[in-house]
Amino acid sequence: MVRKAVDCILEETRPVPIVEVLENTALTEAVVVPNPPLTISKAAIRTSLRASTVDSVFATIFSSATTGILLTNFLLELGATSVEIGFLSSIPMLVNLLQPLGAYLADRTTSRHWYGLCVFGVSRLLWLVLLLFVAQIGDSQTEHHHLVLATLVIVLATSILSALGSASWFSWMASLVPRQLRGRYFGIRNSAATLMSLVCVPVMGLGISVWRGGTLQGYSIVLFLAVLAGLISLAFQFFIVDVNPQAPLPQLKSLTERNSTEPVSNWFKDGNFLTFLLYLSLWMFAVNLSAPFFNLYMLDNLHLDVSLVTLYGSLTAGANLLMLVVWGKLADRIGNRPILILIGILAAVTPLFWLGTGANSASLWLWLPLVHVFSGGTWAAIDLCNGNMQMSVAPARSQAAYFAIAAAITGVTGAMGTAAGGFLAQSTSTGGLPGLFALSAVLRLVALLPLVFVQEQRSQSLTKLWREAKQGFSTSLSLLGKNDASLAIKTQPVPIQTVKLGKSFRIRSRN
Repeated sequence: MVRKAVDCILEETRPVPIVEVLENTALTEAVVVPNPPLTISKAAIRTSLRASTVDSVFATIFSSATTGILLTNFLLELGATSVEIGFLSSIPMLVNLLQPLGAYLADRTTSRHWYGLCVFGVSRLLWLVLLLFVAQIGDSQTEHHHLVLATLVIVLATSILSALGSASWFSWMASLVPRQLRGRYFGIRNSAATLMSLVCVPVMGLGISVWRGGTLQGYSIVLFLAVLAGLISLAFQFFIVDVNPQAPLPQLKSLTERNSTEPVSNWFKDGNFLTFLLYLSLWMFAVNLSAPFFNLYMLDNLHLDVSLVTLYGSLTAGANLLMLVVWGKLADRIGNRPILILIGILAAVTPLFWLGTGANSASLWLWLPLVHVFSGGTWAAIDLCNGNMQMSVAPARSQAAYFAIAAAITGVTGAMGTAAGGFLAQSTSTGGLPGLFALSAVLRLVALLPLVFVQEQRSQSLTKLWREAKQGFSTSLSLLGKNDASLAIKTQPVPIQTVKLGKSFRIRSRN
């Protein structure tokens, strides 16, 4: 299915080199430049996109065991506090400060593939060290606390390595995927990864909860299998076309050459990028103020079993899976910015829905599943369009550096949000977790305001979309009214003809 979908997308591409329009916000002139910068055959791109999709599937198995609900439940079983859970979520974002360093190092290599293989390979192998600690764990509370600290150290080390490679990988994908089809392709790629998450997370959670040796031993088995899956995902990257960051871009023939080749140090002069960065920073702070604590709320406050929580996570993944391709096609049609604004409002008020949940049957079997399904559908649009929009606002020549700068700044704000959420969750003066959820909803709505002023290529304005939607609705009503009138006119002679036919039939019967 993935292969057919990728082939269908590539059938709509032009013969390479693929072209796109780069627009300088400071100038009115536009220029057409190659993207990707190197001449790559369509067959090679097709193979690369397939391999990248399979890579994401196996990488999802790895990330499912080393992040999210399974790792959170593992630490809770060891007696971790909400502050430590907050640090667990903030570490991957805080180390994003190292992404500019990673972009600097990656841009001075000659291979995106080998740089990523070294960084991510070591990062995934480090999780095997945690298995050694779990094998030596005893029953004392002190040893459990030491294992919590050891887990946080491993998370810190692996997150640092991942931060050093993220910008390079993001730039690698931006060089291979045509701009006009990014929404559709990443929608399909993320759908495949979400489908795997939909399957493996409940299976892993069930296996951990029913393992005879206990949940700690069960998690160690799951972690070992996940590391193997992570190494398999790296093996599929050998089938992706490598990109040399040192390869020069073709010479540009307009004034916009300055925009694509300007030094990375001038990023703070790019007003459009700074506006988008302001939105993303505020959004990350507001989201991470509450997002890491939804699972904690279900496990600790509502005292739900981990298997039930993973089932809710599967509902989120299922809704995410169904909507990703839809949002991807819509993003290619109307742009990413309108979707982020409209769907962002829905995602902003989502924390308020948690205020009506409890440990009763109505919440367990109706309200909580609906909240997770709603979250999965909205966040499919948010995650997809945020990534695509970063590719749109970054200059072609300095993509890796711009991605790293954005990740570094938003990582800090996201970590600040998580850390602040951890302390506010323990404070009774702010209402605990319910008060934290309400505060997060308000800040999310505020964070959407800078997005209104961000400019995106090939993006339609909200005013135009509103006029088109209003006009389409009015047209539908008018057509419906005409059809009703036409139907009424056509149906009027029917009873008259029926009466005449009845009279004729009675006269003939009498004769």
